[in-house]
Amino acid sequence: MYEDFTVEDKWTGEKLHCVWKGTVVAIATRHADATDIRFDVSGRPVWIAMPNVAWVQMKRATGFVITDYAAAQAAGKYLKTIIQNGYDNGREMYTMTVDEVLTNVKAVVNEAGSTAKLPALPVIDDNIKPEEYAGHLPADGGAL
Repeated sequence: MYEDFTVEDKWTGEKLHCVWKGTVVAIATRHADATDIRFDVSGRPVWIAMPNVAWVQMKRATGFVITDYAAAQAAGKYLKTIIQNGYDNGREMYTMTVDEVLTNVKAVVNEAGSTAKLPALPVIDDNIKPEEYAGHLPADGGAL
């Protein structure tokens, strides 16, 4: 879905390869309580900041929590959308609103069919999907 995708920049027509790299919960590190999702965009780091209050609002509104996988997919969907709409490609960080987080989380869960069907993370190897590791990371020494 949105953990590893290619998108065309609106202004340049350049094909950008976007890959999820990590998720960091940033409590007051930059005076913003947010979950930061890092992507590599054709070799350049881009962060999508998602306000933590969105997790609270999702739970209150629906009874469901935003999973790590759903957050990463929602951030990827948002990143794809802003690239397609002509975002300022020099920026390293973009901040989603609470409504944008909720809207994008709902969209990726609807697209997948359920949170159980969201792609597994991390992207360990470009040639092997994480679910093929069956719970074993390369450093575990276990068989694939």
